[in-house]
Amino acid sequence: MKIALMDSGIGLLAAAAAVRRARPDADLVLSLDPDGMPWGPRDADGITERALLCARAAAAYEPDALIVACNTASVHALPTLRAELEPALPVIGTVPAVKPAAAAAAGTGGRVAVWATPATTGSPYQQRLIEEYAAGTDVTGVPCHGLAEAIESGDEQLITTAVHAAAERTPDDVETVVLGCTHYELVGERIREALGASGAVGPALQGSAVAVCAQALRRAGSGPDAGAAPTGGLTVLHSGRPAALPEAALTYAEGRLLASAGAVRG
Repeated sequence: MKIALMDSGIGLLAAAAAVRRARPDADLVLSLDPDGMPWGPRDADGITERALLCARAAAAYEPDALIVACNTASVHALPTLRAELEPALPVIGTVPAVKPAAAAAAGTGGRVAVWATPATTGSPYQQRLIEEYAAGTDVTGVPCHGLAEAIESGDEQLITTAVHAAAERTPDDVETVVLGCTHYELVGERIREALGASGAVGPALQGSAVAVCAQALRRAGSGPDAGAAPTGGLTVLHSGRPAALPEAALTYAEGRLLASAGAVRG
C-alpha cells in the first residue's frame, strides 16, 4: 500500500507519522512545495495552482490515497483536486477538529479555543465550521501570528515566542484547544505547557492527523496494522523533484520517525 501526502511544507509530518505508526509497511510519498511556499498569502487561484502541482507530482507515483495535509489547500483547492483525480485516486482533505472539540465541550460546558493562522481565524470557512458544529459552545478564535512559519523554520526561539504570544491571547478557562493548522501538531506539548498544562491536567488538544490517517486508510481499502513489518519506504518531492526530507523536519519527533523508519527513495 502507498499513501501520498501534500502540503507547502512540513505541516504534513504529523499526518505522515500517524500513517507510519498505523501502517509501518506502507510506502509514503511526501509532496512539498518549497518553490511556492507559503501558500497562505496567495489568492484561491494561486493556492489551487500550487496544490495541483504537488498533487500531480504525488499521483505520478500511483498512491492508493492522497492526503491534502494542509487546511489552506483543503479550503481552496479540494474541489479542483477531487475533480481531476477522483475516483481513480481518493483525495482526503484536512478540516480543523471543531466538531469533536465541541462535542466534548457539550458534556462539560467547557470553553474551546481554535488556534489558527490569522487569515483562517477571520475566514468565513472557520466561522461556518463553528456555526455548523459548535452552536451553543463558547468558542474563541486565536490568531497565531508567525507560528506556522516558526515551526517551518525549526527555529526554537521563534517557536517559543510565537507559542507564548498565542497562549497570552487564549482565555484562561479554555478546556480544549483545536489545532487549526497542521503545523501546530508538531509542537503540541509545547502549546500545552505554554497554557499551563502539567501532565494530564490542563487543556486538551484536538488535532486532525489521526482522523485524517484513518480516513485515508479506509479510502485506500485498508485499515491499521501497527504490528506490520516496518518495510515502508519514503519518497520526498520538492515542487515535483525527488529530494530529501527538509533539515527542519528532523527538529520534530515526527520527522525523525519518518527518517529512521523509511528508506528514502528517489
